[in-house]
Amino acid sequence: MPKKGLGKGLGSLFSDQDIKEVTSETKQSSDGDIKNIKISLIEPNKKQPRRHFDEEKIRALSASIKEHGLIQPIIITPSENGMYKIVAGERRWRAAKKAKLSEIPTVIRKYNEEEVAEIALIENLQRENLNPIEEAIGYNLLMEEFNLTQEMISQRVGKSRSAIANSLRLLSLENDIQKMLIAGTLSSGHARAVLSIEDREIRIALAKRIIEDNLNVRQAEALAKQLQKKQPPKKQKEKTAYDIEIEKIQNKISSSMGTKVKINHTPKKGKIEIEYYGNDDLERILEFFKLEN
Repeated sequence: MPKKGLGKGLGSLFSDQDIKEVTSETKQSSDGDIKNIKISLIEPNKKQPRRHFDEEKIRALSASIKEHGLIQPIIITPSENGMYKIVAGERRWRAAKKAKLSEIPTVIRKYNEEEVAEIALIENLQRENLNPIEEAIGYNLLMEEFNLTQEMISQRVGKSRSAIANSLRLLSLENDIQKMLIAGTLSSGHARAVLSIEDREIRIALAKRIIEDNLNVRQAEALAKQLQKKQPPKKQKEKTAYDIEIEKIQNKISSSMGTKVKINHTPKKGKIEIEYYGNDDLERILEFFKLEN
């Protein structure tokens, strides 16, 4: 069932008391919301979208915690195994462990698996802590495991549906290029230029060229267009009047459905291929056919 308010940010999920700053000496707030919990009883969320933590920043935060304590509580939820799962604040938890704290201030709330996944994604997006691939993985998790559509995700995280769709497309890139996005040497804008190339080897070569020549997004897009023109054209047989008619039908269907359509036709049989981009787009296409019936 869709949750209300998730797209409005973390402030709509927690009370002011939950997110106010407290010192590490605070044992319990007046309303019982903030409690110190043994760090050994807290475990990370395996479905947390963030996969990469800057160890240098963790060490710096750990040093600060040793001197001043953990200033802001982390958000946790009870697990069935008697432990507590982190909902928000894994970086602080890691730093606190490194600082060898025995317990840390927490806000304990009961959430189901879907809520935990959503909140973890939203928290990281609002803090801009995710690299483009982690962000795409987070969206994909919500779609694949919790059956959320791109439109529903859009409402929750406060981003356009096209932004969600563009993010998910990054997961179709080769592993070598995804690693560049994770490392931060390639931006999402650069990746969109790379995605315009169909050939795998040329994609990788373009990505490396962007990094080596320190190209901005516009330059990358211009180079991608040049490479597309240089690709050897496929040999095509001369079109007959029949071929031209099939092409007209193909274009008409494509325009009507708002997506790429290809008709492979022979006198005896044929097939129609319809492209879609993610579950949400597939639902839109299925709805199109229902309306036509």
